Amino acid sequence: MIRKLVKSLIPRKMFRAIEPYGHLAESVLWQVVEGFPARGLKVIGVTGTDGKTTTSTMIYTMMNEAGLKTGLMTTIGYGLPGDWHDNMVHMTTMPTRVMLRRIKKLKAAGAEWLVLETTSHALAQHRVWGIKYSVAVMTNVTHEHLDYHGTFERYTAAKVRLFKLVGGWRGGLRTGIVNADDAAADVFAAQVPKAIRYGVRAGDLRATNVKLAADGSDFEVELGGHKTHLRVNLPGEFNVSNALATAAVGLTVGLNAKQIQHGLASLDGVAGRLITVNEGQNFAVIVDFAHTPGSYEKILPQIKALTKGRLIVMFGSAGRRDETKRAAQGRLAGKFADVVVVTEEDDRDVDGVAIMRQIAAGAEESGKKRDRDLFLIHDRSNAIRHSVGLAEAGDTVLLLGKGHETTIERADGEHPWNEVSEARAALKELKTK
Repeated sequence: MIRKLVKSLIPRKMFRAIEPYGHLAESVLWQVVEGFPARGLKVIGVTGTDGKTTTSTMIYTMMNEAGLKTGLMTTIGYGLPGDWHDNMVHMTTMPTRVMLRRIKKLKAAGAEWLVLETTSHALAQHRVWGIKYSVAVMTNVTHEHLDYHGTFERYTAAKVRLFKLVGGWRGGLRTGIVNADDAAADVFAAQVPKAIRYGVRAGDLRATNVKLAADGSDFEVELGGHKTHLRVNLPGEFNVSNALATAAVGLTVGLNAKQIQHGLASLDGVAGRLITVNEGQNFAVIVDFAHTPGSYEKILPQIKALTKGRLIVMFGSAGRRDETKRAAQGRLAGKFADVVVVTEEDDRDVDGVAIMRQIAAGAEESGKKRDRDLFLIHDRSNAIRHSVGLAEAGDTVLLLGKGHETTIERADGEHPWNEVSEARAALKELKTK
């Protein structure tokens, strides 16, 4: 309430300059009030543009399978095995007081470790002040959230803060897990006393003999001086990268090769990530949360390579978020997909048709043409039905941007939403035609 009043009384540039200090004061206050609940927990922070939730979930699964009582807080929810709570809002790292109270519950339930998905917003706004991270994981850094950070350099610097938090305090493991395939790897690695670099193409922990398939991937990596076969039940080379990050964490916390191998193989899927919807149709339908140009560069060519027929992709771009990524999303979809269907994705109070036109402009640059292989359908339910209606035997329909989320935000507020249920309903209707 106070922040809103101050924001209304002073120029925007001045408010943006002093806003972080207000967040810092708020975080200090709530840490004192809640009694610094993360004290005594060993915290593993995961940051990056894409792959944070999947990597966090892999680490959480691996550690619990190894007998380390580990809590998890991510975009999709928080909890311990057998006591899970879905996240009902569109925010990864919660407001400070909410986050601290959840940490307190996890600690009271016996958690000794915590895997905390940590966003650039949370770091820039000091929401995680007072939390002593033992390990930091960087998945990648690509184009996202420039509406808030202003420049790519500031966005990167915000994420680097996580590694500074790990390297800046005495005690703990003080280790950074860095994606060697990312251009920013050296910047992150320089912030910690010890860095483990992983990658599909480079790194201390490097995948070899990679075999990609629609139901997951198999590869080899050297763990503890020995070649070890690893299996991840999630498709795509990007999930091999996520699995390598997880393996690096496993080594850091003292797990052996067999524990890492078993932990990765134990995870069957992550909510909203590459979920297959099957109602007996002769084409594939996949739901995924991917919503950034970086994630499109990974997921689109890899799903295309696994598709016998055409790749039909449906997506939108959120209102009141980074506008500059919309044309890039369109260009990438136009480049890799055979058919592009543009729709709504949390327009909020922004003109949804205008957003679609921005995306479409990018797709047209890649050669797509309206009403031939580029369709603009604002209502997301109708767009899903149109997408599956276009599909033929051997095609893949890829529905991007909503994934696990349970609401869709429009000008009049939040509405219930379930992408998988919508896709399933559309497929059932198709069977009756």
